[in-house]
Order: sequence, then structure tokens, then C-alpha cells
Amino acid sequence: MPAPYPDEFRDRAKQMVRDGTPIAQVAKQLGIAESGLRRWLDQDAVDAGRKPGLTSDERKELAELRRKNRRLEMENEILKRAAAYFAQENVLPK
Repeated sequence: MPAPYPDEFRDRAKQMVRDGTPIAQVAKQLGIAESGLRRWLDQDAVDAGRKPGLTSDERKELAELRRKNRRLEMENEILKRAAAYFAQENVLPK
């Protein structure tokens, strides 16, 4: 995965498009993909409330919660397996 562009770079690219320069031309001048620039513009519209969707902050929170949920599910599975193992060990032979 390529390193993310600095916020200043993204802001400058978005401003160039808002000033009327075509997306294809801005992308070519800055050496970035048109689709990436379009995603930046779409996310900016969502953050500003001009378009429906998850804001950047909501996306970050959702990713953090999913990561935490995955970790808790793994911990729960480990505890279930440990409990089953120790329960099996404590069974007295007949």
C-alpha cells in the first residue's frame, strides 16, 4: 500500500479542482490517480455535509470498533477453548 499523501497536498489538489481545473488535468499535473482524487473530493463532500455517507471521523471510529470487536472475539474463543481443555482434564476416570 502506498504511503498516504500529506493533508496539505490533498487540500491543494481539491482546491485546484474547485477552482475549475478538470480532475484529469490536476491528477496528471500532480502525478496521482484520477480515482484517488475523486475519492478525496467525495469524502470532502461527505465531511462537509453536502453528500450522505460516513464522515472521516465516523470511518476512523468504525475501524477502531471493528478492530476491538475482532480482538474481543479472539479472546473469547481462547477462553472457551481453555475452559473446555481444563474441564476435560478434571474429569475423573471410571
